[in-house]
Amino acid sequence: MRNTARWATTLALTATAVCGPLTGAALAGPAGAPASLYAPSALVLTLGRGDSAAVATPQRAVTLSCAPTASGTHPAAALACAELRGAGGDLEALTARDDVSCTKEYDPVVVTVDGVWQGKRVSYERTFGNECVKNSYGMSVFTF
Repeated sequence: MRNTARWATTLALTATAVCGPLTGAALAGPAGAPASLYAPSALVLTLGRGDSAAVATPQRAVTLSCAPTASGTHPAAALACAELRGAGGDLEALTARDDVSCTKEYDPVVVTVDGVWQGKRVSYERTFGNECVKNSYGMSVFTF
């Protein structure tokens, strides 16, 4: 139960820090005009050990903002944003690469993604068999 509470607290604090400033962004310009021509794209990606986010032990959390430019604490923000744009923001479309061979060792890791992609709410969770399998999906989005 303590891990679940810690995981939830970590996710909530990170999401608030990244997405909180976005809530008023559409009204920030003069006379109600948008402050930016770009729809907001800001995500919080988390990684934990376990079969699901509810029981996972938190390991890492990174932020990724893709509009108007790539930024955040993600180690390859520009590549991750380009990959997400190529997939139309569909995290399910990221598939395993053929050039990676992973062992069949079962040491589950769970990735969650929460935030906003081009103005639309995103909530995603996926459990991978091990770290190698996670890193084989896409090129850079899940490698943090």
